[in-house]
Amino acid sequence: MSDLPTLLSQPALRLGASTITFGQMVVFAGLALLVLLGLLAFALARSTRARANAAEEAEMRMSAILQAQAEMQGRMGAMAELFGARQAELTQSLSQRLDAMTGRLGQTMSEQTKSTHESLTKLQERLAVIDTAQNNIQSLAGQVVQLQAILSNKQTRGAFGQSRMEAIVADGLPHGGYQFQATLSNGSRPDCIVRMPNGSPSLVIDAKFPLEAWNAIRAAEGSDARKLAAQSFRRDIEIHIRDISEKYLIAGETQDTAFMFVPSESVFSEIHENFEALVHRAHKARVVIVSPSLLMLSIQVIQAILKDARMREQAHLIQGEVMRLMEDVSRLDERVRKLQGHFGQTARDIDDILISTGKITRRSAKIETLELGEEAAADAASERPAHERATRRMADSKTGQLRLMVVEDEG
Repeated sequence: MSDLPTLLSQPALRLGASTITFGQMVVFAGLALLVLLGLLAFALARSTRARANAAEEAEMRMSAILQAQAEMQGRMGAMAELFGARQAELTQSLSQRLDAMTGRLGQTMSEQTKSTHESLTKLQERLAVIDTAQNNIQSLAGQVVQLQAILSNKQTRGAFGQSRMEAIVADGLPHGGYQFQATLSNGSRPDCIVRMPNGSPSLVIDAKFPLEAWNAIRAAEGSDARKLAAQSFRRDIEIHIRDISEKYLIAGETQDTAFMFVPSESVFSEIHENFEALVHRAHKARVVIVSPSLLMLSIQVIQAILKDARMREQAHLIQGEVMRLMEDVSRLDERVRKLQGHFGQTARDIDDILISTGKITRRSAKIETLELGEEAAADAASERPAHERATRRMADSKTGQLRLMVVEDEG
């Protein structure tokens, strides 16, 4: 214990020139502790008051919250009622709109169904037309295949040209004015001969046109192949023209010219455009190259010539009929003149009858005057024109009957 004061008096800390002992430090520490305890008490009291104030504020806020909650519940109830009413109105409006929309949809669906049915009906009709057209196209394709087969075969191709030529000739000329596959005096048999009028020589028509070289021209690829095919085509035509000129041009039996029938207008135009030398050679050989249209025109000209020749042959018959017609006209003129004379005599007879009836009327008037005196005479004078008119009407009716009788007698 005796060391405690000594210990407290010993220096514990030096701050510059000042020295702080342990005792001072203990005092400072006690003072600091007291200050700290005072601060703690003050803080505790202050926190206690703050907690009391916070509790009061919390209670006030809680009451405000409860009041606001009550108001909110009232407002929520009003809003619930309002929402319920609005929901009922909305449900009713939606129901009405749905009903109207359902009706419109039903009407639209019915109209759409009707339109779809009509469209399907029209589509079926068009499909039927398309089926018919397709059948026609298939038939036409078959015919084209047959035509291709015909044109690919030389014999059938000749028969094709022969049939076209025969159809044109048979349609344009009367039966007996032509003959197919007739035999000439030199033994050759042309495809057709047309008999000319007045004993003139017959016209020869050949339909065996060579188309192999022409098909080769169309199938050729390249200028060299086309040139070779053109040369072959020219050579075949020249040979055919020479054969027609040597076989079918017979003096006194056939005409000086013969027809070489080309069964295609395109081939005919190609010959005249690109093979003009062949046309000149045919003219020199007295062979005329004709297409179907030119052959038809030539046949029509020959038909007109034959018709004119028949009219010339029948000219004497027509002249005889005209003479007999003139005789009938003269006889009719004579009978008309006789009838005119009868009418003149009848008119003169009617005039004489009218004179006699006039005299009778006047005499009857005089007789009535003599019997009835002056008064009766005046009445008769006033009635005289009526009697005269009646007499004239009777005379006119008799004249008409006489004229009718005269006409019937003449007839």
